[in-house]
Amino acid sequence: MTRNKKGKSKRKGISNLSNTILSILKKERNQTFNYKQIAAKLGVNDASSRNQIIKKLRDLQGKKEIEEVERGKFKAVVNAEYHTGILDLAARGNGYIISDEFVDDVYIASNNINKALNGDEVEFYVYKRKVRGRMEGEITNIIKRAKSEYVGVIQIHEKKNFAFVVCDSNKMSKDIFVPINKINKAEDGDKVLVSLEDWPEKSDSPNGKVLKVLGKPGEHNTEIHGILAEYGLPMEFPHEVEEFANNIDTTITEEEIGKRRDMRKDLTFTIDPKDAKDFDDALSFEVLDNGLYEIGIHIADVSHYLQEGTILDDEAYERATSVYLVDRVVPMLPEVLSNNACSLRPHEEKLTFSAVFQMNDKCEIKNEWFGRTVTYSDARFAYEEAQAIIESNSNAIPKEVSLTGEAYKTDQKVADAILKMDELAKIMRGKRMGSGAISFDKVEVKFNLDENANPVGVFFKTSMDANKLIEEFMLLANRKVSEFVGKKDPKKTFVYRVHDEPDESKLETLQTVVGKFGYKLDFKNRKTVSSSLNNLLKEVNGRKEQNLVDTLTIRTMSKAEYTTKNIGHYGLAFDYYSHFTSPIRRYPDVMAHRLLQLYLDGGKSANADIYEEKCQHSSNMEGLATRAERDSIKYMQIKFMQDHQDEEFLGVISGVTDWGIYVEIISNKCEGMVSVRDMKDDHYAFDQDNYAMVGSKNKISYQLGDEIIVSVKNADLVKKHLDFNLIGKPE
Repeated sequence: MTRNKKGKSKRKGISNLSNTILSILKKERNQTFNYKQIAAKLGVNDASSRNQIIKKLRDLQGKKEIEEVERGKFKAVVNAEYHTGILDLAARGNGYIISDEFVDDVYIASNNINKALNGDEVEFYVYKRKVRGRMEGEITNIIKRAKSEYVGVIQIHEKKNFAFVVCDSNKMSKDIFVPINKINKAEDGDKVLVSLEDWPEKSDSPNGKVLKVLGKPGEHNTEIHGILAEYGLPMEFPHEVEEFANNIDTTITEEEIGKRRDMRKDLTFTIDPKDAKDFDDALSFEVLDNGLYEIGIHIADVSHYLQEGTILDDEAYERATSVYLVDRVVPMLPEVLSNNACSLRPHEEKLTFSAVFQMNDKCEIKNEWFGRTVTYSDARFAYEEAQAIIESNSNAIPKEVSLTGEAYKTDQKVADAILKMDELAKIMRGKRMGSGAISFDKVEVKFNLDENANPVGVFFKTSMDANKLIEEFMLLANRKVSEFVGKKDPKKTFVYRVHDEPDESKLETLQTVVGKFGYKLDFKNRKTVSSSLNNLLKEVNGRKEQNLVDTLTIRTMSKAEYTTKNIGHYGLAFDYYSHFTSPIRRYPDVMAHRLLQLYLDGGKSANADIYEEKCQHSSNMEGLATRAERDSIKYMQIKFMQDHQDEEFLGVISGVTDWGIYVEIISNKCEGMVSVRDMKDDHYAFDQDNYAMVGSKNKISYQLGDEIIVSVKNADLVKKHLDFNLIGKPE
């Protein structure tokens, strides 16, 4: 206690005491607290502090902000309406809550986050008045943590009695405190996987322990394993799961063949990427005596081997999907199934689950059949081989095509089949487009890797007619299987792949952006929206802004997901749609196979609640896998750019914020940022209305979609961040 000049005591007040007490009581609003308990939470025990707390409690009671439930025990007066939502945390510590209860996201200032982390399901209330023109609120409770494990670099204190893990994710602004006895033999500077254990009331940082040392930052395997660990994705199969899979009897017996439709004599072939190792779908083609075409879509019968209740099925369900990183695949199923027993390899008999259609030249379905089959693949084609046949418009397989070697050996009937099925696929695609389907042919970025997985080149993968041929017949099978169950008996539980209509506000935002490039959308009705989106995607094809507009248009779309509640698929313009054709790499397809067989056998409807929970899990895992795949591409792009630091690149401005401009290099699609702090030729301000950065003196404007020249300033593999120097605009 200090004394003033007159010798009287000068009490030191507890700062922001009213709000602090209210925060404590509101956070645990169903409990009561006396002044001693509040003092303990504040970490004070002197008489002066206790008196301040007692006085403040009476003040708050007088204002009717708290109530005295019993003598000396208080609780908050709850006059606010509480809501729930998901926190989307920004890199600077503030965030937004996405809630079904509000059209717009609710802004949460960093001092009102209250130890919530990105992705957490939280309880919050919204202030009665808008703050700076927007809804703002405060988080009052954490309902469910989104994750408990993080990847980062460990920094061990010099005295070696504690450490901090600095997380890689820019969405995790807090370092994690780790006691020295929980660092798991990590060395200073190692990249580690750390789990949260608790977060003490008075601590600014959560406490954790190191689960695994991933390696040295910047090393290739360390970073790839770090990406998987960040999303809780597995790196390998548990030994007992591998052992179980290896002991499965994969022989095809005469007894099993007798239970199935034998289609081994039907002309059957696969068309896949040239480097594919698993082939989970095949096509068969026959011209019938009545002039109809019988086309079979044959899918690996994974559910025959993957039995419910086994550790193998449990592992497949937990994974829910295969993960495709730039240099590897993390499969849903062990190799003995994914690359062998369930892979429809050429010149091998396989157990399959098939959808067989009889159609005419107009693609009108005259007959359909679903069930388990046994098939024999006569040939394996790469997409490039099938494309060469289509482009030559000849039933002779071009001699210059030799990607797999299989094409030469097969009967020319296969080439005839490919040409006819290409015709039919184009008719089906035309019908879809006419019904309002959206045509997303987004360019995929791929890398040429050397033997050490270093990127030595970038190329772009586009969808050819051969790809679209396969796509249309897979879509046909997925749609018809869904209709077979859902149309016949809508009450029967089934796994649907649904896609809702785009949100109007997102469409308006898209119009604002693409309007800068001179494009116009029509929001009159569902059909005009679909038509104008297709026209937009067609018009930008080949232009500098294509990847930007493609990406923004995809973000405008609602997220496709798995559910037992069918609402149709907007993007495909289907009233019924499921995933049936890729059970090797997607667990929902396995569920669809099981349910379809159940109903073919006359079984009763499965439990909808159980399957809905499985659908939600599958959707969540699909989201994690997608983000991991994007991170691996970003990592490889940065690695590629490390070797091009002395070069200048032409890029297009893909985003503008108050802290800088984002630039996508046209030649390789690598995206990085020019910080406004590095734009030193003028003082630049963010013009939000025009998506531009404008100089105050020279009035030079850098606007969304502008072409500019940049060079690499910094390529950070650990943070997965690419910084550019701004050279200027091209002459």
